[in-house]
Amino acid sequence: MIAAGTAKAGFVPASVARAGVLTAVLALLAACGGGSSPRTAYDDGGKERISVLTSTQQLDVDPSITALPVTLPAPYRNGNWAQPGGNPPHAVYHLSLPENMQQVWRTSIGQADRKYERMVTGPVAANGRVYVVDAAGQVSALDLASGNTLWRSDLDNNDDRSRVGFGGGTAFWNDTLYVTSGYGYVVAMNPDDGSVRWRFNGQVPFRGGPTVADGRVFAVTHDNRMLALDADTGEMIWDQVGIAENAGMLGAASPAYDGSSVVMALSSGELIAMQASNGRILWQDSLTSSRRLTPLATLSDIDGHPVIDRGKLYALSHAGSMVSIDMRSGERSWEADIAGVNTLWVAGSFGFLTTIDGQLVCMSLSDGRVRWVTQLQRFLNQEKRRDLVKWNGPVLAGNRLLVTSSHGYALSVSPYTGEVLAGVEIPGGSAVEPVVVDDTFLVLTTTGELIAYR
Repeated sequence: MIAAGTAKAGFVPASVARAGVLTAVLALLAACGGGSSPRTAYDDGGKERISVLTSTQQLDVDPSITALPVTLPAPYRNGNWAQPGGNPPHAVYHLSLPENMQQVWRTSIGQADRKYERMVTGPVAANGRVYVVDAAGQVSALDLASGNTLWRSDLDNNDDRSRVGFGGGTAFWNDTLYVTSGYGYVVAMNPDDGSVRWRFNGQVPFRGGPTVADGRVFAVTHDNRMLALDADTGEMIWDQVGIAENAGMLGAASPAYDGSSVVMALSSGELIAMQASNGRILWQDSLTSSRRLTPLATLSDIDGHPVIDRGKLYALSHAGSMVSIDMRSGERSWEADIAGVNTLWVAGSFGFLTTIDGQLVCMSLSDGRVRWVTQLQRFLNQEKRRDLVKWNGPVLAGNRLLVTSSHGYALSVSPYTGEVLAGVEIPGGSAVEPVVVDDTFLVLTTTGELIAYR
């Protein structure tokens, strides 16, 4: 672990980077389209600029709203990020974060990503502690202030190291830590020492983290089965089965909960809204698209968490279908041809997302029109278009959007214009959503380290 006050690395403003301090960040800068197609700019000494847009999807700014000002709710300080997506409905709005940040600690959390073991969910944080699952399913608790490891637990996977043993995540509720495992377990743990309070054997791997609220644990298995468990005892209250899907992305969405309804998003592209008390289906939808032209277009997987906000459900699939759905009727309010595997970030009248084509997008939540688009680096080898770069996030905090990448960068972007404001290199890439909690920015790397900036 690197303790606070040593080996600090901070976000460097784009203006400073242009002076030569962090020139690599300029490879990620983008010009915002004012009604035109997005384009990527490079500090290449006058050489020809290389477009990194793929042929699968090209988003354009809607010229009818280019003059519409982007307004945001005031930022607030969140003491907890207790669930995947921040809270049960996955609507966190606008968090506070200092303008100038430095790396304050960096701690190994265990096993790094490898061929058959991957981290697919980010950390959660509550009551001054951070909880995270490594690529081998080991759970760690860290002190948020210092990064010191408080305890670790292997959860006894019966020496099962099969190829399906990756995934799982954490959630915190009512002084209990809940963990899903790629080895088929849901476990309730004492957050103080990691001791097990109860264990449920689901027989099938869990890929994503659970959603916990009002005495229920909602978790989705790899074969698209939703389980509702009693949070105190681990007994199953009800289950609901979706369409099984053999192929899918590595990640998995956590259910969204609004107090009475719960929505699961599946690898089949299904959205199923259920009554939280008994699992009765309220409505269903399917996010498939016929517009994408690549072999991967058949994957309708929904990896980003569905979001419930002010009576609307927002979700998007890898196949290129994004929707806003009325929670009461199940009818679509609008739909858009946008493909992504991350969670839409909602804040007031606007939403922000990253697409699978490396575009950071601001859109109107009332009708789905695109306000601005910033093209981020798409490939490690731009000229030959090889080695895709995956972008994670965004998170809205301190009047900027924060995104991280699989090739080792974190960027700060203006939510009002899409302009890249600052950036920093992060040791190792990142494949999961970043987290902001208690004025601290947390990044989980593929090398098995958790890095804190504040």
